[in-house]
Amino acid sequence: MEMSHTTIEATETNFLLQLSQTAIHFEPVTKITNVFYDEVTRQVFTVRSGGATGVNVKGPKMKNPINFCVEDKGAVQSIKFSPDQQILAIQRTSKSVEFQNFSNQVPDGVEYSQPCRGSSTIIIGFVWVSNTDFILVTNQGIEHYQVISDKRYLRAVKNHSIQGNWFVYCPLSGLLLVSSGPLGTSLQPYLFKNHQLLRLTKFEVDFPNPPQPARLCLVERDVTPTVLYNQMMVLVLKHPIKPNPTSSREVTGKSEIVVYTLCKDSPPRKTHILQLETSGKLAVSILDNLIVVHHQASKTSSVFDINLTGESDGRVVTLHPFLASVTIRPYFLNIPASAAMLNHEPSKMSCELYSPNWVFFQPNIIIDALLGCLWSLELVLTPLIDMAENPCELFDFLLQRTDAKPTAMAVLSRLMCFPHSLSVDLPVLGRVFDKLNEAYRNQLDIEIQSQIAMPAGAFQLATGSTSRRPNMVIDQTNIYSRILSPMIENKPAGEACDRFIVAIVSEYIRSLVQYHIPVQHFIYEVLIEAFARLGQFYQLHQLFQYHAVADSKPLACLLLSLESVYPAAYQLAIDMLKRISNANEEIVEILLSKNKVLSALRFARDMIPIESISARKFLEAAQNSQDPSVFYGVYQYFQQRNQRARGSPAFLKGEHCEVYSRHFKLLFGDGDSNISLSDSLTMG
Repeated sequence: MEMSHTTIEATETNFLLQLSQTAIHFEPVTKITNVFYDEVTRQVFTVRSGGATGVNVKGPKMKNPINFCVEDKGAVQSIKFSPDQQILAIQRTSKSVEFQNFSNQVPDGVEYSQPCRGSSTIIIGFVWVSNTDFILVTNQGIEHYQVISDKRYLRAVKNHSIQGNWFVYCPLSGLLLVSSGPLGTSLQPYLFKNHQLLRLTKFEVDFPNPPQPARLCLVERDVTPTVLYNQMMVLVLKHPIKPNPTSSREVTGKSEIVVYTLCKDSPPRKTHILQLETSGKLAVSILDNLIVVHHQASKTSSVFDINLTGESDGRVVTLHPFLASVTIRPYFLNIPASAAMLNHEPSKMSCELYSPNWVFFQPNIIIDALLGCLWSLELVLTPLIDMAENPCELFDFLLQRTDAKPTAMAVLSRLMCFPHSLSVDLPVLGRVFDKLNEAYRNQLDIEIQSQIAMPAGAFQLATGSTSRRPNMVIDQTNIYSRILSPMIENKPAGEACDRFIVAIVSEYIRSLVQYHIPVQHFIYEVLIEAFARLGQFYQLHQLFQYHAVADSKPLACLLLSLESVYPAAYQLAIDMLKRISNANEEIVEILLSKNKVLSALRFARDMIPIESISARKFLEAAQNSQDPSVFYGVYQYFQQRNQRARGSPAFLKGEHCEVYSRHFKLLFGDGDSNISLSDSLTMG
């Protein structure tokens, strides 16, 4: 089944990628200085003269660098700290790895060694998978050791036999991939979990036209184990291959990335193909669940999101880049003032982007070893505000991103802003509302499921369905305060804007109801006020008559404010308040404010406990009505209440009704009026 897709072309000024503002600076590569990077600890090591004249360790998460010296026993091939920085591992030969314990970032000076097994075995590399678990990868297999640092030896845990070509490791998930076979296309995954290295099902990377004679065509730099949307995946970058390496014929075709998803009880399966528009030197970064592919020749990047729709054959989804021709924002290095003055150079130097010297590490690290800089690659969402040609797909993208709410609100504000929104079809805006409210509904559902589900953030093998807490929720308060309220305050004169407000708010309410989200009163208020400004009182009345609007005190007050332009609104408000169980006091206040004293007293008599009714409040309102018959009826009512409750018609001193007793005597003396209490309460 084919699904439509949109590729957004970025302009030169819309930089959607940038290097971290603060670079990690280290000593560049020279004849006597080597540079190493460890993806587990995210540390860069500069080793001078084999370590004899100094080793410097820096990283994005380190407050201070580590400096130490080690004995020069030959060229260092690899150097890595354990995750807790307590043990240093150094490989100088293809046969063994040396270890040295550290305390307070200072080596103890005593080395101990672990050779690989077998005389013909050659070490391919090693990796720390925990503070004490150490994996040695050789051309003959996987050797798992536990490092006993206080006794300075390694205890063998388990060996896995495999003829390995190379390996890659994902510290985020603990997934180790080992390549085997003459083409390098057999990938054996191992999962490190609970101090055990578990062998998973091997899988083959398909190469339709393998080279003849067979040679290694899948190499380490083209395979990326990662975690996307909480699932472990393997990305394989496939280039066009010459059938014969000696052929002078140019290779045609474009590169692609094949995505394999690791499954729980079956081999990893091919789930996605990412179509690249280029071939040549490519590199991959993982950024906020996005796959970013860098092309060195064109100095551009492409951004893929596997959660967006693509072209599917029922098993594999083919995706084109969501963001194409993206470039990294220009970066300038600060030059020390003394050096700048000496060389008569500016204080800032432009850094070459997509330099041939750049080396990409997972998930989003870029190192220029000759320049001596380490950066993190960052995603910038703000330029997407001006790229909303396909709002639905853009919100599909933004809803998956971290910290995307400001951008999403800006895009939504533009879509809903009059008159800009006249160019957006209401059904399209409705689908955007549906996406936002679906995310909110999902969050509510996940909160319920979290009581029995796995902990948030736990990595999964694919089981066919997953639920993720939305990265952002745009709720009714956001819509009202950030969009609707400013729109109403700044709306132009005339009916067009009010008609537009009625349309979009009605559509928003429709979406909320569809996802079973209670509509807040302030959203209804916007709709009711727009109806009133348009004079569409019939439509307004229908909303309440058929209970399309949820009862609330604020809405009842709004209806009361409309009584002067729509008299029936008063009764609608009273009826609504009567349906609200705790609104009796509000109804009394409203009736008294309308000078309907006897109506208020009748309601209070029927709905409020007699001892809770304030005599002073009613007597004051009756006096202000300047109607003697009303005052008489109210006064007589409370005298009879007092008689029944206390055996005396007199008011208590604490009721502060003395002034009203004097007013009664002034009007009627000590005699009786010819108006009975029952007659009074039926008047008005």
